[in-house]
Amino acid sequence: MIYKMTINELKYVAEMASQIWTKHTANELIPELEASISDNNSAIFVKYANTTPAGFAQCSLRNDYVEGTNSSPVGYLEGIYVKPEYRNHGYAKELLKECEKWSADKGCTEFASDCELYNTDSLEFHKNCGFTEANRIICFTKTI
Repeated sequence: MIYKMTINELKYVAEMASQIWTKHTANELIPELEASISDNNSAIFVKYANTTPAGFAQCSLRNDYVEGTNSSPVGYLEGIYVKPEYRNHGYAKELLKECEKWSADKGCTEFASDCELYNTDSLEFHKNCGFTEANRIICFTKTI
């Protein structure tokens, strides 16, 4: 089953989120995740295997320009994670479909996402789920 996240799942989701956003601890991610619960422009869905949280997906509405899109707002997959022991069961695709449905219900006609250039697993997931690559970039920074 997939449910929209409630405050009760906050710690479980924060632990999973820290596996994809590795520069942050679970405790550091809690305020952002908690804010998403009450934000009408954001949603987090949790996939359960029986009674165990097995994965999550966070999506939002983006009103600024989204690479490769022609409308606004655009549904956007902010992050998706399935615990290793639950992978290859279609859970990530189920979570993505829930995010797409939520976005369509909010009036979106397009859905987008991104991944790091080196993240070949994410690239393959996106391709397997029907995404079309819009662009590739490398960002730069320096101290002045």
